[in-house]
Amino acid sequence: MCLSMCESIHYSVLEEKKSGSLVANVLKDLKVDVKELSARGARFVSKSSKQYFELDPHSGNMVIKDKIDREVLCGQTDTCLLLTEIVLENPLQLHRIEVQIEDVNDNSPKFSKNEFIFEIPEHTPTNTQFPLERAQDLDKGENAVQNYTLSPNEHFRLDVQSQSDGRKYAELVLEKPLDREVDSQLFLILSAVDGGKPKRTGTAQIIIDVLDINDNFPQFGQSVYHIKLKENRMLDTLVTKVEASDKDIGSNAQITYSFSQAPENVLRLFKLHKDTGDLTVAGKIDYEENSHYEMNIRAMDGGGFSAYCKVIVEVDDENDNGPEVTISSIKSPLSEDSPPDTVVALFTVTDQDSGENGRTACTINTNLPFVLKGTENNYYQLLIQRPLDREKISGYNITITATDRGSPRLTSTRIINVQISDVNDNPPVFQMSSYEMHLWENNIPGLLIGSVRAIDLDMEQNAKMTYSLLPGKMGDSPASSYISINSETGNLYVLQSLDYEEIKEFQATVRASDSGSPPLSSEVNVRVLIVDENDNAPFILYPLQNSTSPSNDLVPRGSEAGYLVTKVVAVDRDTGQNSWLSYELLKSTEPGLFMVGAQNGEVKTMRPVNKRDTFKQKLVVVVRDHGQPVQSTSATLTILLVEGFSDPYMKTIDPPKDEIVEEEDRSLTMYLIICLAAISFIFLLSLVVFIGIKIQKHRKMIEEYNSAPNFPAGSNFQDNHVDSSTGPPSQAYNYEVCLAGGSLNSEFRFLRPLFPVFSVEPPNPHMNPRNATVCSQELFSHAEENLGTSQARASVSEDSAPRSGGPGCTVNQATGAIVNSGQNDWLSYQ
Repeated sequence: MCLSMCESIHYSVLEEKKSGSLVANVLKDLKVDVKELSARGARFVSKSSKQYFELDPHSGNMVIKDKIDREVLCGQTDTCLLLTEIVLENPLQLHRIEVQIEDVNDNSPKFSKNEFIFEIPEHTPTNTQFPLERAQDLDKGENAVQNYTLSPNEHFRLDVQSQSDGRKYAELVLEKPLDREVDSQLFLILSAVDGGKPKRTGTAQIIIDVLDINDNFPQFGQSVYHIKLKENRMLDTLVTKVEASDKDIGSNAQITYSFSQAPENVLRLFKLHKDTGDLTVAGKIDYEENSHYEMNIRAMDGGGFSAYCKVIVEVDDENDNGPEVTISSIKSPLSEDSPPDTVVALFTVTDQDSGENGRTACTINTNLPFVLKGTENNYYQLLIQRPLDREKISGYNITITATDRGSPRLTSTRIINVQISDVNDNPPVFQMSSYEMHLWENNIPGLLIGSVRAIDLDMEQNAKMTYSLLPGKMGDSPASSYISINSETGNLYVLQSLDYEEIKEFQATVRASDSGSPPLSSEVNVRVLIVDENDNAPFILYPLQNSTSPSNDLVPRGSEAGYLVTKVVAVDRDTGQNSWLSYELLKSTEPGLFMVGAQNGEVKTMRPVNKRDTFKQKLVVVVRDHGQPVQSTSATLTILLVEGFSDPYMKTIDPPKDEIVEEEDRSLTMYLIICLAAISFIFLLSLVVFIGIKIQKHRKMIEEYNSAPNFPAGSNFQDNHVDSSTGPPSQAYNYEVCLAGGSLNSEFRFLRPLFPVFSVEPPNPHMNPRNATVCSQELFSHAEENLGTSQARASVSEDSAPRSGGPGCTVNQATGAIVNSGQNDWLSYQ
């Protein structure tokens, strides 16, 4: 919204016109036509509490609403203006209209009294002036008093003059001395004439009483008193003191003070003490009502002589009027997506005081998304400063504070309420990030599973929620074949009976959409878990109950108590407690002979089996789950009591004869012997192959060792030195040395018998290297080249002579060879 401030439009109209009289047609001045005037909602906004004009939106005529009396409205103000404004919306425009009320001559001049009495001593000098009271005419300009006339006489003439403000006043001038003995009293007619057409006249009678001779007149100290008076002074506050003196004595020198032809407002606001001449405040002095007062004061002695002076009172303004805030336009409710700088309200601030007391400043309360912008003629715009959010604050009470610059400063406030209207700027939000619901299997179709709920921070239509299922598949079937959702409440219903053994869970996606424009939506995943019911009985896996040739379990006679006969194996398609199985022996051919493990289903003997027990035993085992209600299944077992496992399988009809049993026993023994022999042969053959491979590898290592150029086999060492050139041969020891690939450190590990680890130490001169084997680096390098880096083996021959030193390892200082002085052990180089 933008604001266009236009120049003022001036009209004039005569007062006292009837209601409905045409003032002017505003279409031309507003530069709009009738349709636009009506479409933009043109209306008057008055500056005063009363609206004197009204606008006809169909013609653009500005007519008088109520009869206007200029004298009541403006009093004695020279220019009478009525201020009003025409407000046009979309875009917002303000046109200031000033209507000047023209005066008509509807009031006659009027004196405050019908007769005025003057007491004039005889022998009063000629050309003495006697001020006359000014006639009051409520009209202004030419319609006000323009002239005064006096009835013809031989002693007085009338002198008409103008005041500083241009108003006429008259003075009575003595042209011929008075003689009480000739005329003791004169009667004159004073007429006040205005300049209207037709002219109006007001009259008053002047009675002149001629007094006896009094030689001296009172004298004022100054002819004009200029006084400055602050407004709102307390009653009886002294304004000034006028003082006159008279050279006479006695009653002719006794002076009394009085107002001379003072206007009504002076008599109402000021009081003059007749004896002292003190001028005091008698009413409320208001600068805004009148800032200037003029009054004539007469001092009269006892002899009837009078003197006159003028008192001019200038009223100084005080800061006694607070600023006033007038709202011209306000936009409420305000859309929450309104852009910054949108005009929310337009208002003016006025102060009746003047000067600094009338200068104002305007503010609003802080922490609001609004800002004030001042324009000409004390207009202010309330603009949006930052984005609005109805979900945080749905309305604002904006306090407009207007302060003047007087001392002390006066403040006034005006509160306007701006409501924020909603836009669809918030998507629905589910109460949970995902939903998990449980459903018992074998349910009734149409059963309520649960409900989802979404919340929308918007309001009304923007917060009206609709729920729906998104297209999707659960296996080979669409999601809509399993569940449905109530679009208004979000309740989820199952559409078919479900079996936990077929489907244990499924998922669906629910969308919540609001009814805004454009609509906003959000989605949530719903997981439905099927809860198992005990709807499946245990199933016997072993022994099979529907076999055409049922199996029989054999138990040798003489078996001790606790002998494991067989095991009943069962499963349950249910889960949890519904699949916990327990076993119980329901029926037995010989009670007390067998028992069944309650947890594992193992069938064992409760006592030793003897020859008196029946050959064929039949057991009935019941398998129960732990669900509610309990499901159970029974299994029938057939057990044959035999003399031993070497006996052939016996038919369940009759016990076999002794010959058949013996023949079957011999056949079974033969099969067992053949199997044992085959297993033994395979084991021996594997052992021989393994030993042969090991011997072949060992011989190859010895050959490589003997062919080494720098490490001769069977080297001889002396007892007192490590030189390999001399000394008797020592006892030979065979070592198998293993070299790990890529290792170059000098660590040896004895594998047998104690497997100690030896590290290569610096040469020790005190160590006895006698009867030691030289482990040359060239030996390991050669073995590594021939056998590979993974493992190198070498057989080393050591002197078999007895050694005095203990096991140890040192380095030959001359050749750098590693020497071992230990027992006949296996040495591993790593």
